Amino acid sequence: MSAARRVIVTVDDFGLSVPVNEAVERAHRDGIVTAASLMVAEAASADAVARAHTMPALGVGLHLVLVAGTPVLPPERVSALVDADGQFTTDLARAGVTFFFHPQARAQLRAEIEAQFAAFAATGLPFDHVNAQCHMHLHPTVLGIVLDVAKQYGSPPMRVPFEPFGPSYRAGGDLRNLRFANAYLLGPWLGILRGRLRRAGVAHNDSVFGLSDVGHMNPRRVRALLAQLPPGDTEVFFHAATGRWDGIEPALRDYELEGEFAALIDPAIAAQLDAAGVQRVPFSALRTAAAP
Repeated sequence: MSAARRVIVTVDDFGLSVPVNEAVERAHRDGIVTAASLMVAEAASADAVARAHTMPALGVGLHLVLVAGTPVLPPERVSALVDADGQFTTDLARAGVTFFFHPQARAQLRAEIEAQFAAFAATGLPFDHVNAQCHMHLHPTVLGIVLDVAKQYGSPPMRVPFEPFGPSYRAGGDLRNLRFANAYLLGPWLGILRGRLRRAGVAHNDSVFGLSDVGHMNPRRVRALLAQLPPGDTEVFFHAATGRWDGIEPALRDYELEGEFAALIDPAIAAQLDAAGVQRVPFSALRTAAAP
């Protein structure tokens, strides 16, 4: 890990809705956003892709959706993974068990991951990075498939969702149990992830902010987190929107989406990073950190 500090500022769920897409575009052009993670099968994905093509400096990556979302493949081709409405389950534990123990589900999982990679490639956007909805790339079965499929697309960098407890707690001063769990109980899975990424020559960030404070990355909290920015390459990820939309997912209704957008375009936050000499980069800037 370098003593220098760089930050990747990512908005997830690009393509979920027009208000999310508007937040990504405005926060990249007028704020601090350097990257966005695209959901290729969601309702506003075409709008997101059109916007991204006008922003060549924005690093756009694939946000794999394997839970709590919409598949690319027809429901009958992923029947072991979806519910009666053709949507992926929101029960993460159940999904994890199914992925690991169900041969039919594993075959369908691979087909869906391949389809999502192909759909992203068809946009013509460079692969800046790959991550997954609800961090499901931590699942060993999912990770193995992703690493294999990603070889065809240049093995783009991936997110390691490690949030260091000390900086996170000093900034937040709350949610201690959640912060402790994210830092330490995820440790074995993060160790597996780092080891497999290293062996595959895949670049990754050193740490993240946004895990314990998901949905509540408002200006006050972001300023506090950035004051604790550790050395190395840190991703700070957000769920932002310019407003609400019809049919907003239940899981997002309590999120401070507009507050997170406000943080991303807050001139004081940009000035804070500049004053500290922190370079803002997309994930693609990390490629040199990984051995070929």
